[in-house]
Amino acid sequence: MPDRYRVGVDIGGTFTDIILIGEDRLTITKKALSTPDDYSRGILHSLKKVFAENDLSGSSIREVVHGSTIVTNACIELKGAKVGLITTKGFRDVLEIARGRMPVLYDLAWSKPIPLVPRFLRLEVDERIDTNGEIIRPLDTSEVEAIVDKLVSHGVEAIAVCLINSPKNPVHEQNIGRLIREKAPKVYVSLSTEVMPLIKEYERTSETVVNAYVMPLVSTYMKSIRQKLEEAGIKAPLYIMQSSGGMITPDIAAERPVEIIECGPAAGVVGAAYLAKQQGIGNIITFDMGGTTCKASIVEEGQFLRSPEYEVGGGIHKTSRLLKGAGYSLRIPSIDIAEIGAGGGSIIWVDVGGALHIGPQSAGAVPGPACYNLGGEEPTLTDANVVLGYLNPEYLAGGEVKLDSQKSFEAIERKVAKPLGMETLEAAYGAYSLANAEMRRAIRSVSSERGRDPRKFILYAFGGAGPGHAVGVAQGLGMKTVIVPPLPGICSAFGLLCADVERHYAKAFSYLWDKAEWEESMLEELNRNFKKMTDDAISSGELWGGRAESRPIINRYIDIRYEGQAWELSIPVPNGEIRQPHLAVLAEEFRKVYKTTYGYCLLNRPLQVVNLRLVARIPSKRPPLSISQTIAFGKAVTKGVQRKRKAYWGRKHGIMDTQALELEQVEEREREGPLLVDGYDSTIVIPPGCRIAKQISGNIIISIGSEES
Repeated sequence: MPDRYRVGVDIGGTFTDIILIGEDRLTITKKALSTPDDYSRGILHSLKKVFAENDLSGSSIREVVHGSTIVTNACIELKGAKVGLITTKGFRDVLEIARGRMPVLYDLAWSKPIPLVPRFLRLEVDERIDTNGEIIRPLDTSEVEAIVDKLVSHGVEAIAVCLINSPKNPVHEQNIGRLIREKAPKVYVSLSTEVMPLIKEYERTSETVVNAYVMPLVSTYMKSIRQKLEEAGIKAPLYIMQSSGGMITPDIAAERPVEIIECGPAAGVVGAAYLAKQQGIGNIITFDMGGTTCKASIVEEGQFLRSPEYEVGGGIHKTSRLLKGAGYSLRIPSIDIAEIGAGGGSIIWVDVGGALHIGPQSAGAVPGPACYNLGGEEPTLTDANVVLGYLNPEYLAGGEVKLDSQKSFEAIERKVAKPLGMETLEAAYGAYSLANAEMRRAIRSVSSERGRDPRKFILYAFGGAGPGHAVGVAQGLGMKTVIVPPLPGICSAFGLLCADVERHYAKAFSYLWDKAEWEESMLEELNRNFKKMTDDAISSGELWGGRAESRPIINRYIDIRYEGQAWELSIPVPNGEIRQPHLAVLAEEFRKVYKTTYGYCLLNRPLQVVNLRLVARIPSKRPPLSISQTIAFGKAVTKGVQRKRKAYWGRKHGIMDTQALELEQVEEREREGPLLVDGYDSTIVIPPGCRIAKQISGNIIISIGSEES
């Protein structure tokens, strides 16, 4: 029987990465420029090319897992749908008032993000449900019908519904949803109790509106990607990556697109965590640098951390968790990832005061860096790396992307060196060093700001540009070891194939925990709610796609905080019925996690339970660990690597004739830097004073020396 493949397809701002892993461990990869006008077109083109080069067909594929930046881009570029909002009387302006937080203190020029729903499309219904779920003021059906007619007359494409206290009783929201579907069947509907039924009115409204804002776009994209796969002859099941690190079906992604906002960065963390765990490495900081952004996350004892809240649409995720307000608030389950606008395509520019900046603007895939010779004229980090001699101009993505080094020199000289009054090499090295400093901020935000010392972790570097900057980043953080995994440039695509099918459930549950024991009635309610959530997860077979016959694994959590605080921590709950003896263990675990996160505990302060959560997952068959030993890169591997390149290593070392190796030439025996290691999808930069070796698994280990300049 012919080998059948699982396919991971990851679309980034610059490159589309594809990986095929067969049942016999054969691995095929493809890296091509993204097609921003229609990302699915680039997928189809790349798959057809892979099939032609490897004598495959659509029938060779047994599963496709996809990650994309489409939702993030829509929120950043404000290219979503025209949305209407129906809310309870008196809450029309919750979306605009928001939280009054500022991402940059003392910036008088800053203004709040534009509400995704203008005020004339935010309409109120005169209904009311109290905090116990009792109906105080019934819903007037005729009033709702008139509101729907008005919104439709304004041409809305989607309607968000968020009523006060609906998490306690969703009946009014459900009735409004039914009326919208009856009167306007072509209008998309987003109900807060279906998106995230938790307390906090602004956050719930924001989540519901963002979901509605991107529903038409994502629904259309899901249909397009299915169509393109069918054109390639692929009839295998399709799954979409979530921000949480699990997979969902395209139908769920179309209904709840907020769940896939950070799917690309999440996939990279999942892949790195899997590879590290198989090597017995529990504590890593992931460093994912692609063409547009740099992402950092932390994996502790083999588990990645979850973020209770993040923002989308504010450009780039801010690296300080205390300074928010730049984007639209979401509490969708997400891997804790910090992101800054420092990728290979990030534009290097000098402001009117003569200060050097990196990004957040990116040249993207089109027109791309100046060296791509596709019309781009702005200098980028990729151009700086070319000028410094780190990149092989003849072999980006296996030679499919040729680099014009002369254009890099011209762009850096004209727009960076001359305005700064510097030599071109010095200006390029300054940009390279500044980018490393910026990326350290992202790492600190998921480590130091989370109570973790980065020096106790290993830096796991991937992404097309990550291995080129990882050592410089690690040196500034005092980290001693960098690991570059096999296939670093397509680690996110690989991570897609390491994910489980996963669904998240949440329910508001409020209880002030001021005594050692709970009231028996509340304990019974707690167990009753968990049982219902479990039953819902197990009975919803259509949510699991091609794995509907498998029984999901259930993990339960309780969100706890100290009384009077606004933020909570999720604490694991053992399966089975929860009894009084379990409560002391949960309280102690909360205090332990709180101290790890914030550095202290509050003594004699009552605890408050605010939410119940449940994660149901069906495990996938993970890629084999020996993947790196059987890699086929289409028609080429790393032939054409220059044996030596003149590279600039800062003022102390200047320009040096630096040996360039093929990835396959790195041995278990350590070698001293400076070295440049060229692979199909990435280049590893090893400065003077550092050492490099290869593990049997295919991991590249870099031992860090002191920072050079």
